[in-house]
Amino acid sequence: MKEEFYTLPNLRELDDESHLKLPRARDLLSTARRQRDYSVRQLLQSTEGTFECIVVDVETDGVPKNNPYGIRYRERVALCVPENPKELVQVLALRRKFPTLIHQNQAAPNTPRNLCLYFEPAASVARTWTPQAFLRRIQWWLESSATDRLHPADQPVEQLFFVCAGELVLPWNMNEIRKDTDIRLVIKWGPERPNGGVTFFLEPLPANSQLPKGAIQPIAVTIPAIVQRQVESDPTTLGELSDLLESRNVNFPQLLKDESSKHVGEMGVPESADAPLSVIILTIPVTRSEGQTAERITHRAFVVKTGALKLGALIGSLFLHEVYEGKKSINKYFNAGGILGAKSISTWRDLGILPLEVLSRNDTASYRRQSGVRDEGPSGVLVGAGSLGSALMNLWGRSGWGRWTVIDKDHIRPHNVTRHSAYAQHVGHPKAMVVADLHEAAMHGSSTLTPVHADACDFSQPSVMDALTHAQLVVDASTSLEYPRSASHIEAIGRHISVFVTPNGNGAVLLAEDEKRGIRVRNIEAQYYRALIQEAWGKQHLDGVHSFWSGASCRDISMVMPCSRIMSYAGILAEQIPMISLRPEAVIRIWQRDPQRGSVVVHDYPVASERQIKFGETDLYIDAAIEQQLRGWRSANCPNETGGVLLGYHDFNISALVVVAALPAPPDSKSSPRSFERGVEGLLQAVQEASRRTAGIVGYVGEWHSHPPKHSASPSTDDFVQLVDLARKMSEDGLPAVQLIVGEKDVQILQGTMKE
Repeated sequence: MKEEFYTLPNLRELDDESHLKLPRARDLLSTARRQRDYSVRQLLQSTEGTFECIVVDVETDGVPKNNPYGIRYRERVALCVPENPKELVQVLALRRKFPTLIHQNQAAPNTPRNLCLYFEPAASVARTWTPQAFLRRIQWWLESSATDRLHPADQPVEQLFFVCAGELVLPWNMNEIRKDTDIRLVIKWGPERPNGGVTFFLEPLPANSQLPKGAIQPIAVTIPAIVQRQVESDPTTLGELSDLLESRNVNFPQLLKDESSKHVGEMGVPESADAPLSVIILTIPVTRSEGQTAERITHRAFVVKTGALKLGALIGSLFLHEVYEGKKSINKYFNAGGILGAKSISTWRDLGILPLEVLSRNDTASYRRQSGVRDEGPSGVLVGAGSLGSALMNLWGRSGWGRWTVIDKDHIRPHNVTRHSAYAQHVGHPKAMVVADLHEAAMHGSSTLTPVHADACDFSQPSVMDALTHAQLVVDASTSLEYPRSASHIEAIGRHISVFVTPNGNGAVLLAEDEKRGIRVRNIEAQYYRALIQEAWGKQHLDGVHSFWSGASCRDISMVMPCSRIMSYAGILAEQIPMISLRPEAVIRIWQRDPQRGSVVVHDYPVASERQIKFGETDLYIDAAIEQQLRGWRSANCPNETGGVLLGYHDFNISALVVVAALPAPPDSKSSPRSFERGVEGLLQAVQEASRRTAGIVGYVGEWHSHPPKHSASPSTDDFVQLVDLARKMSEDGLPAVQLIVGEKDVQILQGTMKE
């Protein structure tokens, strides 16, 4: 029976490969033709030219015959390459009877199955993606699915359907509010405490707004300056308060009358608008002696057991009068000024009062003063509002340091609450917005935080670039490689400091650019990896990582780590970053914690200047410390030549090849004044250990060797032969080869790439 395959709609067949326009499609076709397990069947192109497809038959030896899932030894798939290089190549199984399995992407009914090849986000995959590895990944997926090894045992079963899209607290800026005629102040009830205490809050409202239910309009009275004397006990009635102030030569009843009359205009105020209580706020200037300028302004407030309007009538500043509005009669309070015979009623003296301590919310200067922070801090951007970022922002906000914009594209999910500053009610809300809300909850407007719900790596977004270009300091707490590496290529943005807590929670890292950004985070990251490889403490720095599945998606993986570890390092980093931001030089600082004793050891690692070499569209980066080390090894072995291997990493997202470190000649190497043959003893183990210490980031990228005395680093014929051989071997993984030569006075770096 003839096998039936899906036909992809809106695609036209190409006569030959010359019509392919996308570089990834051309590379993928070239690689597939060199693979014995792949047979190219058809070339397709979308009518709009937005993607191209290579239809292939792939043979997978590891797929068992008659496996229970119905995957065949030979399957036909379409490799669909999108025009956007940030999007992954899709793999569509074209056989109509191809099974529906877990780890397939969402697809419409009666369309090809879309294989989900990767657990990582697209940006992480693209960082090391090559056509060779991609084709091997397809075979791995088919074999693992057929043998029931694709779905890890600790991952939850897949869901049936895909996921669908007595105090009175004043404002911190009380003096400015008093000057604004368009604002009026009201008092709102706060929490009552078991001991009978109550906290009230004085808050500003627009002058023409309606008084909120339960709110109290304050009566603010400023008395003439008084000379300091003994401390008085709080009065219990309004009469006692008046007598106490009279003993200090203050005519309190007249001051109260003057202030009460200000709250009633010509049209009067309805009796119903009065509140059951009123609050008198006394502003009390205090001098050291008679005739001197006040040295201190104090406040005291008193809750009066009657409304402000009724109190005004009792004191003689207002009177109550029945008026008609339409056909309805109502009682209104009017000003008593100028009315013959208007007088107060003595019962006002018997009104009970409750004293309130007057406090003021902190402004940023108060936060800094109370925290011992002298520097106002920079205009800054925080990239990443996750666990560490939210903790840093909370600490800096409460110390009044900096004026911040926070950029983050994610939202709070239930598992985030374990370590994030967010609370359960924030689940579903954007992280940047949550951090801004928490900042406002703490600061109450004394400083503002601007949230930007966006991808910080998308420099085409105006909100992102506007924030970065206006920032004096950018703190990257994104815990990803994508942002700091990408930002290192962007000019005219603020100095960057990258911070993160290691996945096991037992270490923290700070990588700071110099103030002029002469050395970027991109290269400082590489030097941090060299420290891990070369220093004894680097052996366990990234060990002991545990993860868990945080959601239904195969990419929903999070680290097992208590909030205490985030908070402990957040405290350290929140203090260190302000200090380091004032230093001009670049910094690498690592904290290593003993989880059994809780002690922390600090390691500083020197930062060397970087060198950039362009090889076509690829930039190679190497720092001066590597070159200096190689010169030292050359000198130590002269007159004989010497050499070894180079370690580093490729990042195709930024078209970069970064040299991290070099290894010396293995002990079984053969060396003479005119030749060098690099040995292999212990080399594989050393490269593997470097990869392990750096969580798989650093690996073999090429070779280095020296030239004898009085010779330059210019490559010889033998050097070119070696480079061709290296390029051929590296091309098996779709990578270029690097050859570094150390001469008497110079260093040369060559790159070799196999061309079709």
